Amino acid sequence: MLRRKILALVKWIILISGGITMVFPFYWMVITSIKIQSEVMKIPPVLFPTKITFERYGRVVGELQFGRFFFNSLYIAVAVTLAVLFTSSIVGYVFEKFQFKYRNAIFLGLLSTMMVPGAVTMIPLYLLLGKVRLVNTHLAIILPALGNVFGIFLMRQAMQSIPNEFIEAGRIDGASEFWIFWKLILPQAKATLSALAIFTFMGQWNSFLWPLIVLSSQDQYTLPLGLRMFQGQYWSDMGLVMTGATISVIPILIVFLSMQKTFVRGVTLTGLKG
Repeated sequence: MLRRKILALVKWIILISGGITMVFPFYWMVITSIKIQSEVMKIPPVLFPTKITFERYGRVVGELQFGRFFFNSLYIAVAVTLAVLFTSSIVGYVFEKFQFKYRNAIFLGLLSTMMVPGAVTMIPLYLLLGKVRLVNTHLAIILPALGNVFGIFLMRQAMQSIPNEFIEAGRIDGASEFWIFWKLILPQAKATLSALAIFTFMGQWNSFLWPLIVLSSQDQYTLPLGLRMFQGQYWSDMGLVMTGATISVIPILIVFLSMQKTFVRGVTLTGLKG
C-alpha cells in the first residue's frame, strides 16, 4: 500500500512538473506583455509584475501595421487550410477506394518525398515562382502548400475505416462519384479532417522562413515577419515582441478549442502520435 502511494505521488509530481514546464512560457509571454518597461528586462526576472499596463497592445494594434500583418496571416492560413483539406481528402479517397495500375507504387513514391528536406527544394521552387512572376505575392505561399503529402497519407488512413458498401450503394442509386465523395465519404471523415485542419492552420500560421524568402514588400508580410520588425540588429523591445506574440496565439487557441473533441477523435482513429 505504501509503495503504491509513493508511486502515485511520484507520478503526480512528474505530471505537475511537466505541466508547469509547458505552461510557464505562455505565462511569461503574457505577463511580459503587460509589465511596465522597467520590469521587462530586469534581473532577477520579475515573475509577478508590480504594475500592469496595456499600453503596448494599443501601440501594436494601432501604430505598427499589426492589423495588416494579422489579416495577411489569417487569409493565407485559412486559404491553405481549406485547399489542403480538399486536395488531401480527394487524393486520399482516390488512393484508397479506386483500383488502378501502380497505385501502391505511386503512393510510396509520394511518401518518399516526405524524406526530402524542405531546404533542398526552396531554391528550385523560388526560381520557378520567379519565372511565373509569383514572387512577392501571397500565391507564392499558398500554391506550394497544396501538395501536402502528409495530409494525403492521413486522409487515406481515415478512408480505410469507411466500408466500400457506402460507395456501392451510392453508385446503385445513380449518384456521381463526386457526390458520393462529398456527401457520403467526407462526413464520415470529419474527425480526421479536423485534426488535419488544426495541423495545417498551425503550421501555416507559424511559418516564417518561406514567407521571409518570397515576400519583400512590407504590406505583404505575415505576422511572424511583422513581429521581426520589433527587433533590430542592436536592440529589441521584448515587451512589444511578447505583446504581438500573445495576440498571435489567439487564433490558434480559437481553432483548437472549437475543434478539440473532433481533433482528439481524429488522432485516435488515425493512430497519429505527437
